[in-house]
Amino acid sequence: MKKTFLYDEHIALGAKMVEFGGWEMPVQYKSILDEHKNVRENVGIFDVSHMGQVFVSGDEALNFLQKIVPQDVSKFSLNHAHYCQLPYSNGTLVDDLIIYKLENKYLIIVNASRREADVDWFKMNLGDMDAKIEDKSDEFSMIALQGPKALEVIEKAGIKKENQPKFFTISETKLFDFDIYLCRTGYTGEDGFEIICKNSDVVEIWKKLLELGKEFSITPVGLGARDTLRLEAALCLYGSDISEETTPIEAGLGWSIPKDKKEDYNGKKVILGQKNGEIPLTKKLFAFEMLDKAIARHGAKVFIDGRECGCVTSGSISPTLGKNIGLCLISFVGECEDLETSLNTNEKSIGTVIQIMVRNKLYNAKIVKKPFVEKKYVK
Repeated sequence: MKKTFLYDEHIALGAKMVEFGGWEMPVQYKSILDEHKNVRENVGIFDVSHMGQVFVSGDEALNFLQKIVPQDVSKFSLNHAHYCQLPYSNGTLVDDLIIYKLENKYLIIVNASRREADVDWFKMNLGDMDAKIEDKSDEFSMIALQGPKALEVIEKAGIKKENQPKFFTISETKLFDFDIYLCRTGYTGEDGFEIICKNSDVVEIWKKLLELGKEFSITPVGLGARDTLRLEAALCLYGSDISEETTPIEAGLGWSIPKDKKEDYNGKKVILGQKNGEIPLTKKLFAFEMLDKAIARHGAKVFIDGRECGCVTSGSISPTLGKNIGLCLISFVGECEDLETSLNTNEKSIGTVIQIMVRNKLYNAKIVKKPFVEKKYVK
């Protein structure tokens, strides 16, 4: 397994390490619940160096990106970030991405487990276009700082609030005299930052942030709390909630797909067909809340009116709400075909009672609105 440049720091902090996307990563330091709570109330620091950084440049960089993502890259403003999907020709997903528009180039953040597949797909679609694809993931590390006090930690580190990037933007700046990209997107439902830096600088930046953040009750946070935080915000995890078998519309990501993009792109016919209702959905991702006392985990079977019609893609306790929550993919084929009509809109689906199999017993749950916990950020 690969190790990030912060591996020794995690061990020194007593982290429990696990395999994730081919990397040895901290799942927790002391308590997942405490780490989760501290991000919601104060600030947490995460090692997300397993994520990949791919740069695209050249005269036809825009044309290339227009071909491979459904979002209209021509409308991206300088230093702004956009959530994008990377579809195959059939509309299902290679990965989901964050794309930043920089001066004369684009920065694409890819998931750790999909880095190789993404880069292969980029190169396969490049053809003879005048664009350059540079996978620089091995040169960079990345730290996430999340929580309502993240802004104060960054200010204490020398970047005044008025100079901090706005939500879903990026800036090239210095932190502790190190050159960094300072991003502001997040995967927790809280405001916060991502710090992209050289591998040689990451340990010093990590240590300095931990030291500076003591007055704001900063704590290191592992993958366990990262997962419960992102689930409360109903943010999809590739490999669980979205995959090579789901389209953006089936995953409930239609809000990010423009109807008026003129350029053709991989999977456009299927994705827009589903979005416009011209192609019926065969499945869809829903949020649920347990009514009975049980935790539905990934892979648990979902039933409606006695019919098996799907499975849980993500499920856990919600430390913030004190409830058991999750996401599930419900099928609209076979004996469940009629569900496409009854569940095809949020208005119709909210409140629908479902049953989930946990340890060979059915427990009641209901479909609810996403997100479970409202996202918080400062504009």
